Amino acid sequence: MAAAPVAEGAPAEPRDSNSSAESLDRLYPTVGSTKPPRKRTTSQCKSEPPLLRTSKRTIYTAGRPPWYNEHGTQSKEAFVIGLGGGSASGKTTVATMIIEALDVPWVVLLSMDSFYKVLTKQQQEQAASNDFNFDHPDAFDFDLIIATLKKLKQGKSVKIPIYDFTTHSRKKEWKTLYGANVIIFEGIMAFADKELLKLLDLKIFVDTDSDIRLVRRLRRDISERGRDIEGVIKQYNKFVKPAFDQYIQPTMRLADIVVPRGSGNTVAIDLIVQHVHSQLEERKLRWDMAALASAHQCHPLPQTLSVLKSTPQVRGMHTIIRNKETSRDEFIFYSKRLMRLLIEHALSLLPFQSCTVQTPQGQDYEGRTYSGKQGCALGLPMRRPPRRTGAEQLPPHPCALQITGVSILRAGETMEPALRAVCKDVRIGTILIQTNCNTGEPELHYLRLPKDISEDHVILMDCTVSTGAAAMMAVRVLLDHDVPEDKIFLLSLLMAEMGVHSVAYAFPRVKIITTAVDKKVNDLFRIIPGIGNFGDRYFGTDAPPDWSDDEDVLSS
Repeated sequence: MAAAPVAEGAPAEPRDSNSSAESLDRLYPTVGSTKPPRKRTTSQCKSEPPLLRTSKRTIYTAGRPPWYNEHGTQSKEAFVIGLGGGSASGKTTVATMIIEALDVPWVVLLSMDSFYKVLTKQQQEQAASNDFNFDHPDAFDFDLIIATLKKLKQGKSVKIPIYDFTTHSRKKEWKTLYGANVIIFEGIMAFADKELLKLLDLKIFVDTDSDIRLVRRLRRDISERGRDIEGVIKQYNKFVKPAFDQYIQPTMRLADIVVPRGSGNTVAIDLIVQHVHSQLEERKLRWDMAALASAHQCHPLPQTLSVLKSTPQVRGMHTIIRNKETSRDEFIFYSKRLMRLLIEHALSLLPFQSCTVQTPQGQDYEGRTYSGKQGCALGLPMRRPPRRTGAEQLPPHPCALQITGVSILRAGETMEPALRAVCKDVRIGTILIQTNCNTGEPELHYLRLPKDISEDHVILMDCTVSTGAAAMMAVRVLLDHDVPEDKIFLLSLLMAEMGVHSVAYAFPRVKIITTAVDKKVNDLFRIIPGIGNFGDRYFGTDAPPDWSDDEDVLSS
């Protein structure tokens, strides 16, 4: 979760912070626990997961990619709320109250504190002596803020810098956030840039009395940052108050809603929540299965589809795994054989080019080698062979591809061993997609992808595809992580024509590879004649009465 607002000025060395805090207690008494708060020195708290737990649900404040329509695109952009106001006015508290009242599972909470500019050496020295103005618009990287919000508004993932207030610099590691239906952006200069204002659907100014803001800032900086009263007041008078008068207060006129007294104004917050709810209802993204079913009837199968040749051996294995009387052991054994054949077939579709090597008998052999970027055996750091020079230089190994496998849980993970058997040391990622039983909207619940996946060919694995719903969302997630569409290979043991058409229409450059395509999907979106619930037959679990072959799109 994004951290609470932090001091925009540089933290000074403490003189007598304990006595200062005690004297401040008389002005601003402690409420609740007497445990000292943890010190926060960065713009993001890495030790805590991005969660906000309420009495009703757990809210994921790092966001998740929203759902997409049958064309693979987001129906409407996310609803962005901008929260402005002076330092310590209670912006983050108001944001948290709005999130809790909205009661939606996926929200992005983005703090402007993460976007301070990288300081020069001279500015670093000024910051160390409390002479650098962190409350001026020039202190913020508005170009990065705007680019980040644009991507989030489109439902894409972004990298957020983590700002260290002790060193006045960005940390090496960045935090990943994902798009969501609601994005809340808060900061003292939230309304200070014209391009930024265009991205905000609702602008809220939190108006809190200056005396209360000063007391809050004093308590926060003394208790959480170990600073003394004199240093805080000096910085407040020199930078914070002039910046509020010159840059922040004038932006109040740009706000759609002004919230006097901040978080104490529950009436205003209730009205805001009602308005946001009405906007979300208008923007609601619903997955229309009927539209998928009827969109591509009677169309020829797309050219991006490649079906494994139906030899007597392949057809015999299909006969075994489709037979409802087949034992679980036999089902697993022949499924694994088909998976191995499927992956070998998929690898043959990768780009190769001619090359010549020399055999141990000293003869030339005209062969083939991968024509893409060279790496090690499928995506790991290159294991360099002994260096050769001149005519002794060997061509790249034909299996030295950069490939990442991504399985759609849970059935897709059964294909991982076959991929590893063919591609040694291949990197594996996982995606879990399920439907919210209350709203009927699919949601991404878990995502783990290797670093630099955008440089690889990605083999996306799911054992059965009926409507294509889970596969389409998984492809969209890969695209959000900058994987080129033409480098995505969707592999499945069995597909329905409906799912093939849906994926191909939404993503015409994705290669679709399977061992068989069945023509029909029934009213429950089960493939006909089909194979049954693959995950349950493989793992030996019982299928729910309303299962479909796109089991990863359904609630467990």
